[in-house]
Amino acid sequence: MSNNFIAILDFGSQYTHLIARRIRELGIKSEIFSNDVALSELKNTLGVILSGGPRSIVREPKLNIDKQIFGSGLPILGLCYGHQLIADHFGGSVESGSSREYGVAELNLSDSPIFENIKSPTTVWMSHGDHVEQLPNGFVQIANTGNYSIAGMMNKDKKIYGFQFHPEVHHSSHGMKMLENFVFNICKAEKNWTVDSMLTNLQNQIRKKAKDKNVFLLVSGGVDSTVCFALLEKTLGKDRVYGLHVDHGFMRERESKKVTKALVKIGLDDLHIYNAENEYLKALEHIFEPEEKRIIIGEKFIDIVERIMKKMNFEENRWLLGQGTIYPDTIESGGTKNADKIKTHHNRVDRIQKMILENKIIEPIKELYKDEVREVGHALGLPSELIDRQPFPGPGLAIRILCSEENNVRATKITPPIRGSQNKCSESGENLVESSQSILYKLPIKSVGVQGDERSYAHPALLANTDQMSFDEIAKISPQITNYYKDINRVMIQIFGDKEKIFESKMYSAYLTKKRCILLRQIDQMINEYVKDDPNYTKIWQMPIILVPFGHDYGESIVLRPVESNEAMTASFGKLAKETINKIIFHQLILNNIDYIFYDVTNKPPGTIEWE
Repeated sequence: MSNNFIAILDFGSQYTHLIARRIRELGIKSEIFSNDVALSELKNTLGVILSGGPRSIVREPKLNIDKQIFGSGLPILGLCYGHQLIADHFGGSVESGSSREYGVAELNLSDSPIFENIKSPTTVWMSHGDHVEQLPNGFVQIANTGNYSIAGMMNKDKKIYGFQFHPEVHHSSHGMKMLENFVFNICKAEKNWTVDSMLTNLQNQIRKKAKDKNVFLLVSGGVDSTVCFALLEKTLGKDRVYGLHVDHGFMRERESKKVTKALVKIGLDDLHIYNAENEYLKALEHIFEPEEKRIIIGEKFIDIVERIMKKMNFEENRWLLGQGTIYPDTIESGGTKNADKIKTHHNRVDRIQKMILENKIIEPIKELYKDEVREVGHALGLPSELIDRQPFPGPGLAIRILCSEENNVRATKITPPIRGSQNKCSESGENLVESSQSILYKLPIKSVGVQGDERSYAHPALLANTDQMSFDEIAKISPQITNYYKDINRVMIQIFGDKEKIFESKMYSAYLTKKRCILLRQIDQMINEYVKDDPNYTKIWQMPIILVPFGHDYGESIVLRPVESNEAMTASFGKLAKETINKIIFHQLILNNIDYIFYDVTNKPPGTIEWE
């Protein structure tokens, strides 16, 4: 089998490893390098892909690249920042736009080898602020959108291509075909990568990392830690892996018992349970900021591990701490040199980072995406009910219960986007918000988002008067709002509650308490039971339900956040059937413990899947 590969130069994009995953999906080996790697280190390289990134060529110093790569004769594909870097290097111009593009756009194609067998127009995924304004000499335009004329360019003789969009994400409808054309037709690659080779590679890495040490593995019971547990036991043997499940009090209904039973059933019975509910509630009782929440949760895990290792008389130098970290955890935590931190995942707090530098951590699947983890799980013979279920975050419901130190903060009405201004209306020039006769409110809530590979911490907009609108109509309006308002990173619609009282309702001071955990746990169980019967259930990747201290007379609200995705790096909001929504509303009418139910109609980007 050939050792040739496609090299990916990392400029800090949230999607760098997703590019590598897509190339592997095509059956080709791919390797990621720092942006400033020397050409001499790229032996056996068939082609080079330059990733996107959060930096601006216009407003910040350019990131380094070995300029010999541009004259090497190797085929090159630049994406977003990489596209702009190519234009700048060869004498084109890059400008900072007054508008931004986040989400789906219609792309018009011209004749090009990289677009072979793709019909124009096609749908692609955008996430940028800067853009190429003028082509460099020797390049021609090969793609445009309604907002930007140079969405794609090429120098056919030099085999250099640039895209302002992300072909690697599933929401680019023919993105895989574009990558396939680049890899096979332009780079002339031959297939050399399979699931079996991936599994063999993982086991070799485990043996190399562990050597003669044992592994103390944190097991949440989710897909990632379950596959990690099975992989470590298969590779090192049962006697060298100690599994610990920490019940922090933020699990779903009877989750810890279900986890233990399911893992024992498949032979992963060396699992120990530690109840830490009171410890976590005490540590988090006055915390409201999401980043601080995540850090405390991660730090507390390490405290517990150290305590148990001491109690069990485990010699520290004979053990490694194991984690089921996957790549989205790493990249959202700012885990590569040029990446922006979106949120600190519990498995990436400072003490963990220090232990990584000290070679005390083993993370066998940290380079994989969720769909690849599932492939490994199936290759290991794990049952579908464990491997194909919806993801659940390690911090659990703690990051789905929004907290606030502010009191009596009301929603504010905001004006819709201005008709005719660039990127503030649809590509046809129509102002969709205004024409729908909808009303916009900015709610006094904040959540984490990702926009242009950067973290945002901003407000959701409530799109009111949507009763007669379809989800397809709402899907067109939502990105228009987040593209226009810089302090908005989500859009919601109201499906339950007194519409006349929205203006009177307030955000109030609330923290993480046992009472709020019990409330969300009950609501989460009920709603997810209804969603399982939804005709679109198989499309739903994940169904977070968010508890928000917003209402009248100090009531609570919930946000439904169904999403469709393949690897969690990009996502579309999921569309539940009307019957399912009505069941949820009817249940809340009976319980009478929630003031409002909102429905999150935001894609990723600009909104992350979890709110915190």
